[in-house]
Amino acid sequence: MADNDGKTEDPTPKKLREAHKEGQVPRTPDLATWFAIAAAAATLPMSCSLLSESFTRLLRGRLAEIVADPTPVQALGVLTELPRAVLVPLAPVGLAAMAGALIGTAGQGVYLTGKTLKPKMSRMSPKQGFQRMFGKRALWEAVKALIKVITIGIVVYVLSRSMIPSLVGAGLMPISTVLNHTWDGIETLLWATALTGVVLAGADYAFQRRTVMKQLRMTPREIKDEMRQTEGDPLIKSAIRARQMAMSRNRMLQSVSTADVVVVNPTHLAVALKYERGRGAPRVVAKGSGSLAAKIRERAREHRVPVVEDRSLARTLYRVCDLDDEIPAELYLAVARVLAFIMAAGRPSATAGARRPMSSTPVPDLPKKSVLRARRAQEERKSRRASHK
Repeated sequence: MADNDGKTEDPTPKKLREAHKEGQVPRTPDLATWFAIAAAAATLPMSCSLLSESFTRLLRGRLAEIVADPTPVQALGVLTELPRAVLVPLAPVGLAAMAGALIGTAGQGVYLTGKTLKPKMSRMSPKQGFQRMFGKRALWEAVKALIKVITIGIVVYVLSRSMIPSLVGAGLMPISTVLNHTWDGIETLLWATALTGVVLAGADYAFQRRTVMKQLRMTPREIKDEMRQTEGDPLIKSAIRARQMAMSRNRMLQSVSTADVVVVNPTHLAVALKYERGRGAPRVVAKGSGSLAAKIRERAREHRVPVVEDRSLARTLYRVCDLDDEIPAELYLAVARVLAFIMAAGRPSATAGARRPMSSTPVPDLPKKSVLRARRAQEERKSRRASHK
């Protein structure tokens, strides 16, 4: 059926979380029941011993009083103490059974939801009720009940047959021995029944889990739609990314108006530098190639920012520096020559083109950005250590 519907993929974590909120989880009530029985069977010997001691104390303490004064008041006193004498020793059995039920329920997963309590018209539908009565789930419940009765009946029968010979020959044994044999047999019967029930409950849970996971299967189309909803439509994401890049580019072009110089190569690359006293070396405030380089040059002309043509310096700055990076120490001399040149030449006019210095400083062949970044970080660590000393 799942193959015909195309639901061949396992449910995603998001689908499982939604199913848990709806209360659609694998669960069997038998596991909590048999865990409670097993826990009660474990504490029953201790409770029986406490019950025997409690009755012994009650009878011995009240027996002399009743014999000395056999009145209804004395008898009523014994009756009022009787519930406490019974309930207190049996309290561990009840507490153990409660703990076992909680463990059996929590072991299947704790999913807090109130949606299962909300009324639904589909639950009142005769068609849905008919399907629940005669569907696969109802058939499994009937088969499960039959297997449970047969299996536990076999266990009880086998253990009872082993107890019969000892009970038949009870006339030759003291009553205390007979009681001990009987109690051992009952305890063994309880444990065997409880363990058998736990095994059957585990099989039921496996069936319920397989059924629920089969119902929650998804088609490849549903998985793609969910990924699109979770991560966003690729077209929308690309549009957002394009808008973010455009905003970043506009901010970068605005910073050209405050730059001190734009180094070009001569038309393909453009790098804008700004130097502020007290903030270290000059920083790259804008960079670009192709059409972006043309916009940087145009913005520089509008705001009368000097444009200097230095092919090797422009290429090196573009290759090794990111936005807001300080220039590396190897380029200090070359950039200082450019800044000195524009300071001597003065502020250009709005129609002035790129200037070319009379002489330029050779630009060293620097490594990649990552190497320069690591070198700068190492130098900063050394300077911090020196300042601490």
